[in-house]
Amino acid sequence: MNRWVVAAAAVVMMAGLGSFNAWSVFRQPLSELYGTNITDVNTAFFVSSLVFGLVASGSAVLVKRAGPRVVGVAGGCIYGLGVFLGSFAGGNLSVLYLTYGLLAAVGLGLAVMAPIAALPKWFPDRPGFAYGVAFLGFGMGPAVNVPLITGLLTATGGPLPTFGILGVFYAALIGGAAWFVKDPPGYRGTVGGHPAQIDPPIPDSGGVGVVWTVREAARTWQWYALWAVFFLNTTAGLAIISDARAMAGSIGGASAALASAYVIIISVSDAAGRLLWPALSDKIGGRGVFSAMFLLQAAAFLMMPLLGTGSFVIFCTLSLVVLSCYGGGYGTMSTLVGAYYGTRDLGAVYAGVFTAAAAASFGAPVLLARSADTTGSYDPALYATGGIMLVGAIITLALRLPKRPR
Repeated sequence: MNRWVVAAAAVVMMAGLGSFNAWSVFRQPLSELYGTNITDVNTAFFVSSLVFGLVASGSAVLVKRAGPRVVGVAGGCIYGLGVFLGSFAGGNLSVLYLTYGLLAAVGLGLAVMAPIAALPKWFPDRPGFAYGVAFLGFGMGPAVNVPLITGLLTATGGPLPTFGILGVFYAALIGGAAWFVKDPPGYRGTVGGHPAQIDPPIPDSGGVGVVWTVREAARTWQWYALWAVFFLNTTAGLAIISDARAMAGSIGGASAALASAYVIIISVSDAAGRLLWPALSDKIGGRGVFSAMFLLQAAAFLMMPLLGTGSFVIFCTLSLVVLSCYGGGYGTMSTLVGAYYGTRDLGAVYAGVFTAAAAASFGAPVLLARSADTTGSYDPALYATGGIMLVGAIITLALRLPKRPR
């Protein structure tokens, strides 16, 4: 199979899974349906993010044993089923937590690791590009799904019937695309596979092809520092994604139509960041990329309340910076982990770091929701998040290559 066919299928697959980041389009209709506040409704998103991260961190083992095709198809079908069952939530918000928040997230966590594991094996000479492509479709998800979701909300008259239609569509789209996402011929990892290949060195590794086990990596302080870096970078982006549509209206003064367009605009920046920042890491290293991203995000969050209030253009521009860094963090962290600990056992080592993405859902996003519910303003949370980004920059600057134990 041609590697570009695999790459195209991975992008389509991830675009369907990226509908997860279009959650904010549902938030206000769900608040009206259940007559509750931002925090209560967004708990479905927080739970989903948590379960997604935890399952994704463990699904690397399944991908290694069963292959990306099997795990990808199963995950896509489970994701669609979870979204579909959300249509039966009725007047019980807890059912939405169990269906969209739990079941759909399990499918998402399973499916998302398939292209991440497969693509670098098809592009061993361009690892940063491969990881960028793997995450590109996920970032594009809202750009494709927001118009679809908005149209269905209008046509069906509410979020619950929309969940029913989308669930069937996602199961078919994601599961079908995942069928083409598999390991290259001769690569170890599928049942009855072949001896392991030796992966090439990655920038940041000093040109040395090192191989670490999970236990060895977990004994180094750098592993925990990478976890913290990924947590901070991810929680910043999730803060905006969790309530993007409402923030565009509340802070930037956008109309309903413009607020929906804003969700699409920032998703394009997210997608671009997933491709451009990892590609840049091939040249200047992942540590340099994360340092730059944290400084940019700190400036953006601190300026949002000062310059973005009442100005949609400025608010949107600052949001583009944050979402670009959010998207770029995924592909760049994959490369950075491979640079520090080698790529042969990358799936397992990266899986541990990826749990940071799960914890991130209960960081800045919760802070943002509570700030809006208790004070009526997002400003306190935006200032606090800006300060947290400066902490991330300090951690990144302290990173050094781990030394192998004697």
